[in-house]
Amino acid sequence: MGVITYDMEIPSSIPADKMFKAFVLDGDTIIPKVLPHAITSVQTLEGDGGVGTVKLTTFGEGSMHKSVTHRIDGLDKENFTYSYTIIEGGALDVFETISYHIKIVSSPDGGCIFKNRSIYQPKSDAQVSEEEIKAGKERASGVFKKVEAYLLANPDA
Repeated sequence: MGVITYDMEIPSSIPADKMFKAFVLDGDTIIPKVLPHAITSVQTLEGDGGVGTVKLTTFGEGSMHKSVTHRIDGLDKENFTYSYTIIEGGALDVFETISYHIKIVSSPDGGCIFKNRSIYQPKSDAQVSEEEIKAGKERASGVFKKVEAYLLANPDA
């Protein structure tokens, strides 16, 4: 099975700079707050938050995986881009590599469009179903929508 790539775009009424700050820069505290049953904590294992930083995300009870460790590969605060690669845990039992590339762009109405490209390289003997890919997209969309709802409810955040 070859590389699996999917792109996702989600519009939001939240301005791009505010969404980037909440989702990426403050995400380690906001995401566990808005999804406490799914993600219990995000902690920095090494680095200063920039490129090369390694973080551990711990999932809640009932999750398929206990945790994942990821490395930040790119962070551009002016162009609202962020990329990272899963380096340990999670679905790496099925995939050689998993990477995510996020870009948040301004929309003409003053809001933004959240763009996410996910790239999965399955292990040579792995079989990945369309349902598994769809479920991953839905989880990613759900996280974004929870952060959006948090910002709408807390405009000064």
